Amino acid sequence: MEHTWQAAADALSNITVTSNPDNEPVTIRGTSEDMRCIGVGTDAAVFQSLSAPGYAFKVYAETKMAKLEAEAEVYKRLGPSPYFSDCFGAGDRFLVLKYEEGPTLFDCLLQGIHVPEQVIEDVEAARQFVRERGLNPRDIHLKNILLQDGRAKLLDVSEYIKAGNDFRWEHLKKAHDEYYGLIDGTPMPFWLLDTIRKWYHHWNNYSSSIDEFMQIISKQLNIRR
Repeated sequence: MEHTWQAAADALSNITVTSNPDNEPVTIRGTSEDMRCIGVGTDAAVFQSLSAPGYAFKVYAETKMAKLEAEAEVYKRLGPSPYFSDCFGAGDRFLVLKYEEGPTLFDCLLQGIHVPEQVIEDVEAARQFVRERGLNPRDIHLKNILLQDGRAKLLDVSEYIKAGNDFRWEHLKKAHDEYYGLIDGTPMPFWLLDTIRKWYHHWNNYSSSIDEFMQIISKQLNIRR
């Protein structure tokens, strides 16, 4: 098993990942015939091996090595769980994870795919599972949750080792409870979702509360509860 992923990892040698300011997604340079990019975040990009498709390689930007180490430690402490992927090992700049199928909740909004209530319940159960292992569930948002056969699978656990509550899940759940029924099944344009993402990152600059922020967004969506 280890030899298989190590052989596949050689295909990453011509690929570099660079972080960007203002919480923008990383920049990818270089290509590989044996790797396809399946996800891009603000700290890392994820590639699936075509020769060993059961593996996904999460390649971190050079300035984000502390997050790589943190995420490897979190996966070790989490152990087997239906809510999270399996981590098989690590290289000097990447983690080796089990490839997980399914759209993210961000993709679901883009494509108008229905997100069942079970997904919300699964995330709540996953958060409790994390706490029971002495960790802190953080950084849970649309791009870090996969929809798999009507259930949730959580991605990116690197911040679970941090203290404090970033309230990202609480805010997302509130938006789901109050507004999702009004847009369920309707594809949302990328520009709108990406704008909301950027606004949320800076929302303290113009909104005194999450309720006020949601009112601004609802006006952009032209929806009423």
